[in-house]
Amino acid sequence: MRFLDRTDETKRLEKALASEKPSFIVMYGRRRLGKSTLMAHVLSDTDIYFMADNSDQLQQMELLAKVVNRKFADFDKLVYPDWETLLRELNHRSSVKFTLCLDEFPYLVKSCPSLPSTLQRLIDAKFLKYNIVICGSSQHLMHGLVLDATAPLYGRADQIIKLYPIGIKYLQQALEIDAASTVEEYAVWGGVPRYWEIRKAEESFMEAIFSQVANVNGLLYDEPDRLFADDISSTGMASSILSLIGNGACRLSEIASRLGKKATDLSGPLARLADLGYIEREIPFGDNPKNSKKGVYKIIDPFMSFFYRFVIPQRSLISLGRRTIVEKYISDNFADFIAKRWETLCQRAVSGNQLYGITWNVASRWWGSVDRNTQVEFDLVAESMDKQCLLIGECKWTRQENAASLLADLRHRAEKFPHAKNHKVYYALFLKNPPIDGENKNVFLPQDVINEFS
Repeated sequence: MRFLDRTDETKRLEKALASEKPSFIVMYGRRRLGKSTLMAHVLSDTDIYFMADNSDQLQQMELLAKVVNRKFADFDKLVYPDWETLLRELNHRSSVKFTLCLDEFPYLVKSCPSLPSTLQRLIDAKFLKYNIVICGSSQHLMHGLVLDATAPLYGRADQIIKLYPIGIKYLQQALEIDAASTVEEYAVWGGVPRYWEIRKAEESFMEAIFSQVANVNGLLYDEPDRLFADDISSTGMASSILSLIGNGACRLSEIASRLGKKATDLSGPLARLADLGYIEREIPFGDNPKNSKKGVYKIIDPFMSFFYRFVIPQRSLISLGRRTIVEKYISDNFADFIAKRWETLCQRAVSGNQLYGITWNVASRWWGSVDRNTQVEFDLVAESMDKQCLLIGECKWTRQENAASLLADLRHRAEKFPHAKNHKVYYALFLKNPPIDGENKNVFLPQDVINEFS
């Protein structure tokens, strides 16, 4: 698969690596996001790239020395007692600036806890002739090594780059498919390039799911466990929480009750999952996050959402190879699952972008009472940046819809909406297919959302 996106990250890396003085660069992000691929894209043949593993310190240094030997002859002939000796020798051999990239840096620190302090001394001495890039998949450990004020490397980095998932429009380019199919595929694979590669190797969307995700021999069958291993000590608790949220237990009180825990006992695990980008606490539009009592949790990572919604509940049948039953279970519930992801995509597309010539602030859902007897929910609500206008949207992922009827219902439900007061209200329909009544005004389709209305 060709290299996609990462334009800003590439520019930052190239600028730092090309500076007159040697740079110290930190890059981190969860597994599969393409850190190694990005470094391969940026590094030249004269640079040194080393992927660490779980072996001990002497083995790691020996392995690195063999890699360095390709650039500096006989570098592996010496025995290096510690990291400082090795890095100083590398500096001694250098005459022209190059880059040393240490990937999965936390493994090196695990085998040698003093390594960050060693790097600190070398960086502070300002005599190094080469760039150093450290990368890591453990977000927690990388944060502790570089962003914690008590860490030896704190404040030393010339660039700190955190990789995030890639946008949906690049998935469409990678798979070369229509917009509606892109939304459905993104709901499973999200913005993780490695998942896209695995998907692309299969003949179809469903075949990729049943050969690589819902299959005991699949490459992604144990993916959550691998991701948790980097950052979470209590993987069982994390998995249980995601399983409950993924299957409808979204309120803190309900999650705690189902787990037999006090709500206060879950603040730490929930905060960790949120920090890692797996879940978020959703509150109605306009509520204060600090004191809202209406907050619900949802899984925001698409792959995790799919996995805990469909794979975990059917693991026993999957292990028995009962594909027909599992396939029916997924197909019967898939449309509802996609509809939720469609809402999120529409909200993201509106946020910070222009619609009707107006720039909108962050979009979100709203639910609540508009009078004693009426409960209302809106899929999408956003206020204009100048606070003069309000956008209210309906998101539908169904085959056929009558736009005029949907708009009439939306306007009717919005009549008593408290946040609509003192605003000029705009309405929008986000639909899977063109409406059957031919009404195109106020209607936005998957390609519009993927392009973010540009």
